[in-house]
Amino acid sequence: MKIILHGATGRMGRMMAEVIAASDADLVVASVSPELITDPDEGIYNSIAECDVAADCIVDFSTHSATTALLDYAVSRSIPTVIATTGHTDAELDAIRTASEKIPVFFASNMSVGVAVLVEMAKKAAVAFPDADIEIVEAHHNQKLDAPSGTAKTIFEAIKSVRDRAFAKVGRSGLERRERNEIGIHSIRAASIVGRHEVIICTPSECLTLTHEAYDRSLFANGALVAAHYVAVKAPGLYAMCDMLE
Repeated sequence: MKIILHGATGRMGRMMAEVIAASDADLVVASVSPELITDPDEGIYNSIAECDVAADCIVDFSTHSATTALLDYAVSRSIPTVIATTGHTDAELDAIRTASEKIPVFFASNMSVGVAVLVEMAKKAAVAFPDADIEIVEAHHNQKLDAPSGTAKTIFEAIKSVRDRAFAKVGRSGLERRERNEIGIHSIRAASIVGRHEVIICTPSECLTLTHEAYDRSLFANGALVAAHYVAVKAPGLYAMCDMLE
């Protein structure tokens, strides 16, 4: 399998390269980042537009703002793509959906299989306790730019899919009383926390807490590698971690 690693010099891009190197597999045929100086002989490119190599999949660990240009490139070359960035605007999300009509696109806010299981469990709990209050708490390192996290939003959307009147309440302050259908989402940013997501489901008589904590970022790189193998052989469409659980 031949992979174009987009965002190769970022924190997760470097981790992805380490995971692939540790697997003893020569999978990366091109590394792309604006911090690199283009050298085709070494498979290094400053921008995706300059990248002229044959590949089975693109794995993107760059930034959400690069999504549209990246997908234009992927569509023009019919290359399946894994989008592993978060913080997308509505226009960028539309670009992902549009591209998925022509190529297979794997898009997940979190590349952890454990998080995918958490999301499914949260949905089941929301159904099992239809009148329960539900809160989502997420914690990440102090350099993370977007809040709430993409994973917290994914959890909320999963709950909303089984509670159509649910709405997100990001943070809470002042003298407002909690409304019946609100799902509270709270963000913590501190030190070097890799990632922690907690879903709290409470009724007047009991409380269920679902928690996932990531200890090492290699978890996300390994998940992206599994996703690349998965999506590379799929028909055009939009895929997520839950699809790999089926």
